[in-house]
Amino acid sequence: MKFRALFICFFACLVSFAAAQQHTGEEQRAEPADVRLPSGKLQKDEILKADHEKNVEDAAKLAKLADDLRAGIEKSDHNVLSVDLLKQTEEIEKLARRIRSRMRKF
Repeated sequence: MKFRALFICFFACLVSFAAAQQHTGEEQRAEPADVRLPSGKLQKDEILKADHEKNVEDAAKLAKLADDLRAGIEKSDHNVLSVDLLKQTEEIEKLARRIRSRMRKF
């Protein structure tokens, strides 16, 4: 009888400790306070603005590379695979991944 009461007490303490640990873990995941730059602007807004500008530049490069790739494919023979065209496709993939990763950041 005493063993059962001791076991129930121990189990209740263990459960309450686990619940307290889980609760503190949720608090740590909370959003950090908005960080302000010395100019008074929000750091997150400035990062988003810079990322947007980079995305616009990379999108322009991506469009140019895609046009160059299309022209190169139209010029090439169906039996010939140009190494230059393969390099262009790799560069297109890199730019697309870079843009996508910046867009997923926030």
